[in-house]
Amino acid sequence: MRRRMPLVLPDGARSLLDLSRVAHLATADRAARPHVVPLCYARDGDLLYFVVDEKPKAPGKTLKRMRNIAENPVVALVVDRYDEDWARLEYLLVRGRAVLVGEAAEFERVIELLRSRYPQYRGMRLEHGRNPLVRIEPSAVHHWKGA
Repeated sequence: MRRRMPLVLPDGARSLLDLSRVAHLATADRAARPHVVPLCYARDGDLLYFVVDEKPKAPGKTLKRMRNIAENPVVALVVDRYDEDWARLEYLLVRGRAVLVGEAAEFERVIELLRSRYPQYRGMRLEHGRNPLVRIEPSAVHHWKGA
């Protein structure tokens, strides 16, 4: 299946994504009930990724974000920077489509990006076929900065 080319992220948006450590992912189920969670992510060009890692989860239960993505792949991701000097406030809203990564080569490449970004992942067993990896393909971006 041929992938649609994602929106090209502006340089300022890429910079904020690279500097930020945590994003907030918004998903919705088929009834449009929203669900928002913080997560770790990596950027590869204009694509964003997150993995279902080994942090404690309810045993035998698929995460709500993954159930929502299966029902409704339209997602939003927000990263922000807060400062007491409101002239330095900044946020980025990325809307797009979430796709489960199936290719082993893409999985391995992105896991290495995640491990270089988050040392905590270096000690985790993250394997293709065991840990779902999600690619977010941006379709719209809103980047706002104070002064």
